[in-house]
Amino acid sequence: MSSRETALSFIKMHGLGNDFVIVDARAGGRLFSPPQIRRIADRKTGVGCDQFITLLAGARADVAMTIHNADGGQVEACGNAARCVAALVLEESGGETVTIEAAGRVLRARASAMGEGDIEVDMGAPKFGWRDIPLAREMDTRIMDYACGPLAGPAAVTVGNPHVVFFVEDVAPVDLEKRGPLIEHDPLFPQRINVNIVAVGDDDAIRLRVWERGVGVTRACGTGACASAVAAARRGLVGRRVTVELDGGRLIVDWRADEHIMMTGPAARSFSGVFDPALVEAAP
Repeated sequence: MSSRETALSFIKMHGLGNDFVIVDARAGGRLFSPPQIRRIADRKTGVGCDQFITLLAGARADVAMTIHNADGGQVEACGNAARCVAALVLEESGGETVTIEAAGRVLRARASAMGEGDIEVDMGAPKFGWRDIPLAREMDTRIMDYACGPLAGPAAVTVGNPHVVFFVEDVAPVDLEKRGPLIEHDPLFPQRINVNIVAVGDDDAIRLRVWERGVGVTRACGTGACASAVAAARRGLVGRRVTVELDGGRLIVDWRADEHIMMTGPAARSFSGVFDPALVEAAP
């Protein structure tokens, strides 16, 4: 492979259908701009992805990653991407654990004995302060004084990035494509917000659908699963170890006594490729 092709190479991975284009720039490879990322993320004319991940040399960890949503905007965290990056680095190193630096936080991950190909990631401790989310005004984040149509009284949690969690009897009737963008862009959320719709089941299980800021409806969201499980536990609806059923499959979220959230689920490689220069070089 020529040096030019190496600079344009990528790996496509996914966690429960939440899919990523991953570019390895640890050796000083090419960095892509938001317009270029939007072109790559386009599912009709590009590769297609929910998030674009750039791997960089880690100053405080084995690897660092930056995360851009499909709209080109940079975000702070992505649990499914963390599992995919961990799987790549563990495969390279042959080690048992890996540390990943993202937006100033260091996450620890390891292969899980729960299932073949499963990765467990320590997502750190959630925050509930209204300034931490952030919200535009002071509010109780356990049960918020907020509504959007039939959706009302949500919780708010940040797990590296901000989430609002609505509890309903059944997630299926909720028009997430209509309500999601209205809530995401509501002035109450100055940095926009990820929208989670949750139905609580039996045996500490929840059903979750997610509208992800800058992406739209997604088949899975790791931080959304963490935020939803924690919000449900905080209200006493479930215990601290929760099975989260998403459109793309299942994650296990364990909110430990030390407040750290352990998230376990699969990471899968789809394919590798090389960007056509015409795709990326036409954009600044």
